Amino acid sequence: MRLSRYFLPTLKDTPSEAQIISHQLMLRAGLVRQEAAGIYAWLPLGLRVLKKIEQIVREEQERAGAVELLMPTLQLADLWRESGRYDAYGPEMLRITDRHERELLYGPTNEEMVTDIFRAYVKSYKALPLNLFHIQWKFRDERRPRFGVMRGREFLMKDAYSFDIDEASARKAYNRMFVAYLNTFARLGLKAVPMRADTGPIGGDLSHEFIVLAETGESQVFCDRKLVEMPVPGPDVDWDDLQATVDQRTALYAATEEMHDAARFEGETPEADRLTARGIEVGHIFYFGTKYSAPMKASVQGPDGVDRPVHMGSYGVGVSRLMGAIIEASHDAGGIIWPDAVAPFDVVVINLRVSDAAVSAACEEAVAALEAAGRDVLYDDTDERPGGKFATADLIGIPWQLTIGPKGVAEGVVELKRRATGEKQTLPLAEAMERIGR
Repeated sequence: MRLSRYFLPTLKDTPSEAQIISHQLMLRAGLVRQEAAGIYAWLPLGLRVLKKIEQIVREEQERAGAVELLMPTLQLADLWRESGRYDAYGPEMLRITDRHERELLYGPTNEEMVTDIFRAYVKSYKALPLNLFHIQWKFRDERRPRFGVMRGREFLMKDAYSFDIDEASARKAYNRMFVAYLNTFARLGLKAVPMRADTGPIGGDLSHEFIVLAETGESQVFCDRKLVEMPVPGPDVDWDDLQATVDQRTALYAATEEMHDAARFEGETPEADRLTARGIEVGHIFYFGTKYSAPMKASVQGPDGVDRPVHMGSYGVGVSRLMGAIIEASHDAGGIIWPDAVAPFDVVVINLRVSDAAVSAACEEAVAALEAAGRDVLYDDTDERPGGKFATADLIGIPWQLTIGPKGVAEGVVELKRRATGEKQTLPLAEAMERIGR
């Protein structure tokens, strides 16, 4: 992709409305543009990152056995009346009346709709266990939207819903999502700590939030330091028996501010391991039994021939919020430092003298070779001064910077910089390609 033909509206100055670093950098790097309070347009560079985050979330859901579908953003109010949540949910729900006076709502979550889909088709325990997920835009009319995509009103969310014959089976489904979340966040370059949490308007008696530690986190969190250092389970776990894996993490103290018990924390955690920090919630999982299936009559026939309501859980990941969390965890004074897995491009090729035919030819050769090797390349072929080009490359955070100028062309070398470390090397293009490919 040639930068001269790309749409990348970067800003030199930090917008006054941006209070935290992720919001500042997302605006300055041309990732998003605010259209209304808590509502953002996703510009080309930001959309590329969002799609990569979404794909990693999708892959880990499918690895854990969830099946993807897509539900609409608008839902019938009558479905929510069946569950009893329509009046109870509160002013965060955007209620709508169409031209035929039907009452609708812009979905803040999908427990009712997915239960309606399930009950229309599944009648026997033989179809269980089942976990359905989608990645869809949600709307919650926050009283005070702030911090950019960290607390917006419209946001992209992965929400999954499990259906099981009984509580024991449902807890196995819960464990699968627990482990899938640990693996997901690790792939995104984040260390996420599971913490016992309040169930809120979703309901139920078992819930965990997944918290990324960051100085600009929204709330105080308390945990055993060993949880932060614990390696993730990885994809090769025994997906049918995860209780020991979950127990290992839930046995150690970890709680959000709302659930914190100071006496327990001090009693259960050695002083050297007590960690108090700020945290960002990036995922939330719930087991709530028959809270929705009983009132909505989502039942299956058991092996004994008796109908019974299914046991359910729901599992959310803030896909768009994750972009903000990644930036909060990975940046420096120059700008964003994207983890390789979600970077909008793998390499930026910087042409230091566009008017020099030999330099431009060398850049074209490098771009072609990188693309042939399967790399996503942004080619800075603009007539901006070198200092401006380097500043833009640092700001947008692409993992590798490959710079070609007249002196390098004469000597048969390029300069390769690793954005995360700042390390620079001068070497032949072939060796630079090998380094990038590792």
